Amino acid sequence: MPNTSLAMNTSITFLKKDFTFKKTLNQRVSAYFKENRLSPNHNPAMVVKTVVMLALFLAPFVLILTNLFPFWANLLFYFVMGVGVAGVGMSVMHDGNHAGYSANQKINRLMGLSMNLIGADAYNWKIKHNKLHHVFTNIYGKDEDINSRVILRFAFAAPLKWYHRYQHIYAWFFYALMSLSMVFGDISKRISYRKRGVTNISPKAFRRSMAWLVVSKVLYFAFIFGLPFFFTSMYWWQILLGFMVMHIATGTILSLVFQMAHVVEGPQQARPDEKGVIDDSLIVHQLRSTADFSRNNPILSWFVGGLNFQVEHHLFPRMCHVHYPAISKIVETTTREFNLPYYVNDNFGRAFLSHYRTLKKLGRVKYP
Repeated sequence: MPNTSLAMNTSITFLKKDFTFKKTLNQRVSAYFKENRLSPNHNPAMVVKTVVMLALFLAPFVLILTNLFPFWANLLFYFVMGVGVAGVGMSVMHDGNHAGYSANQKINRLMGLSMNLIGADAYNWKIKHNKLHHVFTNIYGKDEDINSRVILRFAFAAPLKWYHRYQHIYAWFFYALMSLSMVFGDISKRISYRKRGVTNISPKAFRRSMAWLVVSKVLYFAFIFGLPFFFTSMYWWQILLGFMVMHIATGTILSLVFQMAHVVEGPQQARPDEKGVIDDSLIVHQLRSTADFSRNNPILSWFVGGLNFQVEHHLFPRMCHVHYPAISKIVETTTREFNLPYYVNDNFGRAFLSHYRTLKKLGRVKYP
């Protein structure tokens, strides 16, 4: 019997092993880098992208602080900042916190800390994303990305309520609040992880990490609210409105990109048995629970940091995303040879409609 309610401390066992597929895929990918004399980490194009993404966030803020523009123009600048925040998160922070940006771990840590620069917390993100999502992809009760939130249902194993029937209509409002929930929820999230046993650091290290989290939040709010208050003629409510515009833009972008990879038609939501056993290998589980989209759209691929190559990212999370377009051809060919799933939506429109239909189905069906 599938387990519909899995405790956070329940261990998951992936029963099968797929040494042949994994070995073949790794050999082919390694051969690609060797033959082309490439590093799996960043390249000059990635450095340029890092500068551009940070500039998308910081340059509009500098223009706001000049106090030379009317309020309506400042709102546009805040919107561009929101696009930049999403870009930094997807293209810079993401690779850094996966230790894939550089072979130098100090550089990875620095790039990962860009998460704190844009208002959230790198440590929390690594727990939520690296430890919970990447290992337990699409497993209800373990992967927080599909756990029920507020009045949203992302898993067929989650309790079905009457109001979920309308979530395909109201979900977009909550999607827009995604980055705000991270900015204001990090402290309580850190405490929750500690109580649930997700973190295993010493009490001293935990206190130190909490102190750093509080300081980083104070610095962020002083930066994002304090500087405009002291250096511009904007009223407090105008600054607050600009802040909301920025984060609504960020939240909408991030939510849509993340949902296109896992909560769409095709990818499965594995259900462990009562002992937490999944009758698959970890690598095949990643293939069964993940989808690519818009692989032939270079502009979108550039902006979303390769997150549209989500299959490749889950198989090679410590690889810089600039290599995913080339690697995807190897991954697809190898999965076909081994008769393994490889889910792709050709463009963003198809992925969006697939997510919409899945969201609607999740609001009406207990199990597919």
